[in-house]
Amino acid sequence: MKDVVGGYSPRRPVLHCVSITVMPGEMVGLIGLNGAGKSTAIKHILGLMVPHSGEVRVAGATLEEDRDRFRSSAAYVPEQPSLIPGLTVKEHLRWTAMAYRIEERTANARAEELAKTFRMTEALASLPDTLSKGMKQKVMLMNALLVSPPLLIIDEPFLGLDPLAIRGLLEALDHARAGGTGILLSSHILPALERKADRLVVMHKGRLIAEGTPGQVKAFAGRSGPGETLDDAFESLVAAEEGGVPRA
Repeated sequence: MKDVVGGYSPRRPVLHCVSITVMPGEMVGLIGLNGAGKSTAIKHILGLMVPHSGEVRVAGATLEEDRDRFRSSAAYVPEQPSLIPGLTVKEHLRWTAMAYRIEERTANARAEELAKTFRMTEALASLPDTLSKGMKQKVMLMNALLVSPPLLIIDEPFLGLDPLAIRGLLEALDHARAGGTGILLSSHILPALERKADRLVVMHKGRLIAEGTPGQVKAFAGRSGPGETLDDAFESLVAAEEGGVPRA
C-alpha cells in the first residue's frame, strides 16, 4: 500500500498517508497499540475497504485492475479462528486446495507436511467443535500455508499456540519465505518479531511513526544499548508520540 488515507468515513480517516511494502521472501512485522490502525490497514490490503486516496497493490495489481489476481494472491489468517462446522480438518485443507486450484497430489503432500509440522496428524479427521482454540488456530495457519501465496497476512498468530506449535509455525514461515512468499505479521509478541522480522512497521493513531530493521527501529527510539529490547523501543516511541518521555 502506498500513501493510503482510509477508514470507514472520508470525514474521519483512520489511516493517514500510510505506506507499507512487503517484498517477496520478506517478513514485515506490524506493531502498534490496540486502535493504532493495524486492522484497518490489513482490511485495505485485502481489498475489504477502499482507500479514500492512495493505492494498494498485491502481486503488482490493484483490485480495480485485476480482481481475480488481487484476491488470489493473498491469504489471511485472522486473530479469531473461523472454521466450517461440518468439515473435518482434512476437508478444510481439501476445500482450500480446490478453491485455489492446487493440483491434488501437490495439495496432499503439502497437507501431510503441514500436519506433521503442527502436530495435527491425529486430528485430521476431527471436526472443529472437538478442537481447542489453539488447534483451530493451527488449522487456519495450515490452510493459509497450503496455498503458498505471494502475500501472507497473519494477525496475532502466536495467541493460543503452545511452545512447540510456535516453533513449528516459525519454521513453516521460514519455509514459506524461502519459497518467495512475503509475510505481513501483526503481533504484540515483540521478542518473536525482533528475532525473525526483516523489517518492522510501527503504527500509532493511524500514522507510521517508525520503520526499518529491528536494529534501526531500536536506534531511532534511542534504545539500542546493551540489554535493551524492542519492547523498550516501542514503549519509548509511543511515549514520545503521546507527549511523555521523549526518545533518548
